Amino acid sequence: MLRVVNRVLLGVVGLALLCVGGGVLATGLGVSVPSWWPYTGKHDVLLSRADRDRWSAQGWWWPVVIAVLTVLVLLMLWWLLSQLRRARLGEVLVESGNGEGALLRGRALENVLQSEAESLQGVARARVRLTGRRTAPEARVRLLLEPHAVPGQALEELTEEAVAHARDSAGLAALPTEARLRAAKHRAQRVT
Repeated sequence: MLRVVNRVLLGVVGLALLCVGGGVLATGLGVSVPSWWPYTGKHDVLLSRADRDRWSAQGWWWPVVIAVLTVLVLLMLWWLLSQLRRARLGEVLVESGNGEGALLRGRALENVLQSEAESLQGVARARVRLTGRRTAPEARVRLLLEPHAVPGQALEELTEEAVAHARDSAGLAALPTEARLRAAKHRAQRVT
């Protein structure tokens, strides 16, 4: 869904910029433009001197302009950073050794790794996300540890059991894994 919204928004913004830029270029080159177009000659400006003087005399004008432009820049930066975010890996290439291979759904490998990580001692919940390329996947694991769990032991079991099984079963030479551990918060209990 986000992909569709992103593409539609990019298309609309691109089309609007293309139309406005083409109109300004046509006006600057002296090509005739429609009568409704706000600029009719080579020497037209966006805001006339009278408009600039009228608006800048208002006390609220410059703070509003700066606030609107700041919000616009922040929105564009957020949009740019969301484009650079790594998406989930859709499939993993499993090679058989004789030059042939098969494609394994990324979600299937995530689910198996997640269920095995959740079965480890001291782990309350696990979340797994595969990133990278299909020939060289990387795993991001988030573990919610029980209050009594030992973080070092949980990390060691994750590495030696769950990640090793996933790596071996997919026939990967390596499966780099970033693990984030968080302790579960438990409620205080009344002792009588």
